[in-house]
Amino acid sequence: MTQKLELYRCNICKNIVEVVLNGDGALVCCGEEMELLKPGTTDGANEKHVPVIDYECEGIGVKIRVGELPHPMEESHYIQFIEAISKNGKTIHREYLYPGEAPQININCRSNLGKADGLKAIEYCNIHGLYSTKEGE
Repeated sequence: MTQKLELYRCNICKNIVEVVLNGDGALVCCGEEMELLKPGTTDGANEKHVPVIDYECEGIGVKIRVGELPHPMEESHYIQFIEAISKNGKTIHREYLYPGEAPQININCRSNLGKADGLKAIEYCNIHGLYSTKEGE
């Protein structure tokens, strides 16, 4: 059974799929069942991968940066996307990143992703996979 917002990867072609609605059965790609991606299950350094949520602009803006130490953004190793999800899962903000860009995103809190909502952030590194954090952790 798949759950809303889960991410799955094909280990053959490397496609990544996000579940939009809960469903029965397994996701299959290239003739094989897709792997459920779980945050922090690879050997990447947490200090360079766990998203950090910073509130700024008197509570109006949010910056999500990847790692206490900046993550590399090189052609061979970079953050592919950062996603912010409200506590109730109704509001999602995702930005795709590319080599040479800063490993961070800025969000206007008027998009219902505010501090009181218990914001969750995830990021996907092309080498080390998925990492997640929640406000207050």
